[in-house]
Amino acid sequence: MPLTEWSLSSGREIADTIIRNVRLPLCITDPKLPDNPIIYANPAFCELTGYPLDEVTGRNCRFLQGPDTTPESVAAVRELLSGQTVGTVEILNYRKDGTAFLNALQTGPVLGADGKAEYFFGSQLDISAIRAAERQAQALADRELRHRLGNIVNVMSVIIRMTAQEESSNSGFGKTLTGRLEALGKAHIDSIVQPAQVRPGLHALAEQLLTVYAPLGRRQVSLSGADFTLPEHLVSPLTLLLHELATNAVKHGGLSCAGGKVRLSWTAEGADLQLKWQETGGPAVSVPKRRHGSAIIRKLVAASGGRLEFDWQPSGLVATAAFTA
Repeated sequence: MPLTEWSLSSGREIADTIIRNVRLPLCITDPKLPDNPIIYANPAFCELTGYPLDEVTGRNCRFLQGPDTTPESVAAVRELLSGQTVGTVEILNYRKDGTAFLNALQTGPVLGADGKAEYFFGSQLDISAIRAAERQAQALADRELRHRLGNIVNVMSVIIRMTAQEESSNSGFGKTLTGRLEALGKAHIDSIVQPAQVRPGLHALAEQLLTVYAPLGRRQVSLSGADFTLPEHLVSPLTLLLHELATNAVKHGGLSCAGGKVRLSWTAEGADLQLKWQETGGPAVSVPKRRHGSAIIRKLVAASGGRLEFDWQPSGLVATAAFTA
């Protein structure tokens, strides 16, 4: 049927059918009536709010507000209505049973021929779970940041102590210490914050990290294995794994004393990678009672499809990791 043959009534019937059956909660208000009341709400709106249609129509939408609805969000909605503009406001609303939900309310005018609003539409989206997940992720990120900052401070303390034991003159101490701390900071930033397209080789990454974590530099680190270009999805977890292992070695293990060493070896077949971390020459090792750091890197490795095992041998920690592409 040509568009010109469509009657106004058939267009309204089609629109009504769409609005009634769409899963997005939707209501329509009439600003020409006192207090701009709701004149229509679809079943999805009633399902979201818990109010039947006969308890919704004829009321201004403010009945969904409650004790913790902020004045700022209410003012933002009013500004959209008075300006006759389309926009979205996050506002805390309440269902009929009193439970709250965070509503991503989008509202806008339906303009008449004279340019004035004949109706307003409001679509609602419950984003409570989304924001809760974001808050949880942010809290985890904050805890991880505090953990890593604490690690850096501990590593710096050991570097200062061991550099003081190694250097006899004040000038030599200052120069060596400054170089090591600058290298530590650069390695930490460069390896954690790097462009997504960068895919470093494993040997270069491990050498950059471990030689600056080792208080006495290269003499405490041994690397063996054919160079391996890291797949993009392994760059971050492997970097964090090496950071965590090196930090633990400086604080408690093979890098905490002048005679200690770390040996990192790996084999690769295709995109699969196996690593072995072995500490020697450090203090006697016992299974730690607190394993916050190891729990973090276990989760990181597992999230990347790998597995990680710790063997707390008396002569030094042995950690093995395997990643499968």
